[in-house]
Amino acid sequence: MGSIAYPQPGDSLLRPIVVDGKSFALNGKNISYRFHVDETTGDLLSDHFGGLVTENPIIPGTTPSSGWSMNGSFRREFPESGKGDFRNPAVYIKHHEGFTVSHFRFQSYKVFDGKPDFPEMPATFGNVDEVKTLVVSMYDAYSDVAADLVYSVFAEHDAIVRRVVLTNKSAKPVTIEKVASFSVDIPAAEYDMVCLRGEWSRERAELRRKVEYGMQSFGSTTGYSSHHYNPFLGITSSKTTESSGDAWGYSLVYTGSFAAEVEKSPHGLVRTSIGMNQYQLSWDLQPGKTLVSPECVAVYSSSGIGGMSRNFHRLYRQHLIKSVFVSEPRPPLLNSWECLYYGVNERTIEKLAVTAAGLGVKLFVLDDGWFGDKYPRINDKAGLGDWKANPDKFPNGLNRVVDKVTKLSVAGSSKRLQFGIWVEPEMVNPKSELYAEHPNWVMSAGLHDRSETRNQLVLNLALPEVQDFIISSMTTLLQGNAITYVKWDHNRAIHENSAPQNYHAYILGLYKVFDTLTTRFPDILWEGCASGGGRFDPGVLQYFPQVWASDNMDGIDRISIHFGTSIVYPLSSVGAHVGASPSHVTKRTQSLKFRAHVAMMSGSFGLELDPETLDEAEKKMIPDLISLAERVNPIIITGDLWRLRLPGEGNHPAAMVVSRDGSQAVLFAYQLLSTVMHEIPVLKLQGLEAMERYKIDNGAIYSGATLMNGGIQIAFEGDCDSRVMCLERQ
Repeated sequence: MGSIAYPQPGDSLLRPIVVDGKSFALNGKNISYRFHVDETTGDLLSDHFGGLVTENPIIPGTTPSSGWSMNGSFRREFPESGKGDFRNPAVYIKHHEGFTVSHFRFQSYKVFDGKPDFPEMPATFGNVDEVKTLVVSMYDAYSDVAADLVYSVFAEHDAIVRRVVLTNKSAKPVTIEKVASFSVDIPAAEYDMVCLRGEWSRERAELRRKVEYGMQSFGSTTGYSSHHYNPFLGITSSKTTESSGDAWGYSLVYTGSFAAEVEKSPHGLVRTSIGMNQYQLSWDLQPGKTLVSPECVAVYSSSGIGGMSRNFHRLYRQHLIKSVFVSEPRPPLLNSWECLYYGVNERTIEKLAVTAAGLGVKLFVLDDGWFGDKYPRINDKAGLGDWKANPDKFPNGLNRVVDKVTKLSVAGSSKRLQFGIWVEPEMVNPKSELYAEHPNWVMSAGLHDRSETRNQLVLNLALPEVQDFIISSMTTLLQGNAITYVKWDHNRAIHENSAPQNYHAYILGLYKVFDTLTTRFPDILWEGCASGGGRFDPGVLQYFPQVWASDNMDGIDRISIHFGTSIVYPLSSVGAHVGASPSHVTKRTQSLKFRAHVAMMSGSFGLELDPETLDEAEKKMIPDLISLAERVNPIIITGDLWRLRLPGEGNHPAAMVVSRDGSQAVLFAYQLLSTVMHEIPVLKLQGLEAMERYKIDNGAIYSGATLMNGGIQIAFEGDCDSRVMCLERQ
């Protein structure tokens, strides 16, 4: 857990962790998080989470306790069930005797340089100079259950990371029904809550609503983080905007079902919490055993929702994503799915790869339909689980195709074409050799029917033998071929399960598989996918540096998807392709340029169309569009995002990314509908240095002050028009 570094007398009040008796302060560059131990009750009481302070604010509380709610006016750090606090608890334990009352009291604390390691779970990381950790130990002496609250401070990023570690020190089992990774009470005020909602093909749309009295919540019960809601909760002042005002963000580093809850008490206090979904936990904690909650990353910004987002982006790029590709530009690719669907074979793939290389594509991806022997994958009804190339489609084996593709020279480059492949290892079709041999490996609940979605069932990754099978089959595939990219898909939710705790056990098994394979194959670029963006979460990003954001490649919809996703996640983590027109999902028609300009506002730009269906003018455009995507990609991979105009607030959404050293920037500006006989609004840029001068694409040079305060006006033409403008500091 790192070397112990207890604070010494004379330490600065603004060190990352300051302990004064039983008062604790966690400080970033611009934030403070403070709480103390109540000497009478041993409870932890919250004092402050917000802008930087050097002592506890003068907030004694004005509501006296009553017989109904003895603790109803206290701001509590780790509220349990029972003992007079009738608000939403952070921890709910069913004890061996059947009662659910807990009473955790402060015992001790430790301060560490660095960060403790919990290898079963994804987590942020950093060296001893980048992160400091405070562990506060609580104990319920009535039931002999211990709770360690583990706080880690990334001062540079104004981020506080917390998780809870529960240990059963009794001689009897207990059941953990609920444990919130983060729970904090904030003072009475007018707040809004922010979430990212959606469904398949319309993922992560920003939803902002007023915090009312009572409980408001959202989450997932699908077994995964899901399309429906993202494991993120935002709280803002009612007057906060994109660029100003208080904004708090809570992002759960977890891929399973979750719950985010906001409760405004009758006294006006607001309690926010996020953690595993309590309806899919019921964790059996045996004597001597420990349950570790997922991490929650909490950030604060006084610079509005945009400032909150940039804190998340920097932290996640530098201290969450482990891939060697996290800071590397991504190769422009062509994916076979919407070109060929299941009609892949040796001839069609080689032909498509030749075309791709001729256009300047650097990576060719063979999507679904390539596998299955006894049960060939000619549609979605068979083959999942049998990860060997279909001999009718690939009579010379997959090796032969990979070898021929990777010998192709890329036009306009000295590089050879790379090869990538699609897999869906967590699933199985009933029509497969795997299911015939191991029907007991799937998720099921006694005699209940095994519900099929997309003609497939979910393998139970809580079983070690299933984990071993997936690791072994993927290792055989990847060791035997020159594959440099893997798209890991996942196309359904969990319906039947043997017990609530198996949901979390599944996720732990999934992380073991991810960790093993990405460690074994560190030079492969892994992309997560789940029917599009059904598992776009920090847990996946620990292992995969990018996630396919949506199966919907319609340019208009993708603008909203990218903007919403960027509330929490850096654009570098977004996978986006140029699809066909009309769109296969929405049936809308948009220009190739518009679709490409939207797709290149992402970390991984690609094509997912048959180039032979394009007219000659469009074919001639593709090499230039690929070249532009490669030019802006390094800025997107490591730069800071500024959302200038939101897609839900007007006809001209726009965003820009500024490189970390400030020397370069790229502006993405869009017009959704044509504006006839009406002025185009002036667009004011952000994130530049006022007294520096910047050269834009047309050769003109302006100061940052002029571009940010005077702005620019772009002459759009027609529906779905766009501009990508590069700026370079002189």
